[in-house]
Amino acid sequence: MFYYGYGLDPTIIILIPAIIFVMVAQGMVKSAFSRYSRVRNRNGITGQQAARRVLDNNGLSDVAIVPISGSLTDNYDPGSRTLHLSADVYQTDSVSAVSVACHEAGHAIQHATGYAPLKIRNGIVPVVNFASSMSWILIIIGIFLLFSGSYSAVGNTVFDIGVVAFIIVILFHLITLPVEMNASHRAIQQIETLSLVAPEDMVGARKVLRAAAMTYVAALALAVANLLRILAIRDR
Repeated sequence: MFYYGYGLDPTIIILIPAIIFVMVAQGMVKSAFSRYSRVRNRNGITGQQAARRVLDNNGLSDVAIVPISGSLTDNYDPGSRTLHLSADVYQTDSVSAVSVACHEAGHAIQHATGYAPLKIRNGIVPVVNFASSMSWILIIIGIFLLFSGSYSAVGNTVFDIGVVAFIIVILFHLITLPVEMNASHRAIQQIETLSLVAPEDMVGARKVLRAAAMTYVAALALAVANLLRILAIRDR
């Protein structure tokens, strides 16, 4: 947050639509997951059982599935080839549990088949982590140097490096979109192919996965809005 004199930075208005979008997306995924967590899938299989069937059906019987703490903390670790499922997903036979478990299994399939966007995303993680930690530091230092007037040239350079670092983070969000959407698409295919839920449960499964995908779109929108705000601050 930046301030001018005693007033609030007017560029904050650039973030408002993106922040609202993020709040709506987060509300959608929590609402959908919560709603269909109360709907028992008619086949009675748990998230763990669904993921196991998907993995085995795709020749990935060597991928382990382990429970982890937390809610919606589910993830696939390509390094250890392990699927981590939260308690609400691992041991529950709800429509939400099966949907989320199959989505994460979709990431394991991507890894096994060499899905290009996933390889790119995994390959740039170290660079993105560094860029994410340094971008705001460089941008803030650059802004202070620019405002000081005495070191404007140095400030411009530091600021520009910070912006480049921030753009790298945005690119990571951008490449994440096809990775997540493809994992959800694979999940739907596997759920239907293996009849993991009854046909009447597919509506719920699609809603859960669609809502989850929106959170990644919202994250990208917020990152872009932040960049536009940063550039607007510099112009001022």
